[in-house]
Amino acid sequence: MTATKTTDTAAVIHEHVRAFNARDLDALLAGFTEDALWVTGTTAVRGRVALAEFFQDAMQGLLPTLTVQSLVTEGSEAACQLTETLTVHGDEQTFSIAGFYLLHNRRIASAKIYREGKAEVG
Repeated sequence: MTATKTTDTAAVIHEHVRAFNARDLDALLAGFTEDALWVTGTTAVRGRVALAEFFQDAMQGLLPTLTVQSLVTEGSEAACQLTETLTVHGDEQTFSIAGFYLLHNRRIASAKIYREGKAEVG
């Protein structure tokens, strides 16, 4: 197993946000391990195939954009404060988000995402 440097972890998170904002699903999914776990609110998604559907639906329906406010990394772990701007029923809304990430071999192995208010929108 290869240890992940703190600088690598920060780069992975920034690339994740860049790919997400560009709606580049291939680049976004390349940043995850094959069996990655993504948890937000009551939703848990495991594996790249399920993540592809999850992110595709979010990108098309909500048109979200993320902005990193702060990022703290230690080895293969990251805590990130973000702002998310998205469209719900034609109205633009902005939420604060906290994300906690664990990387394996420079890819996201798991993430737990907390959105201000509630995780599910719409």
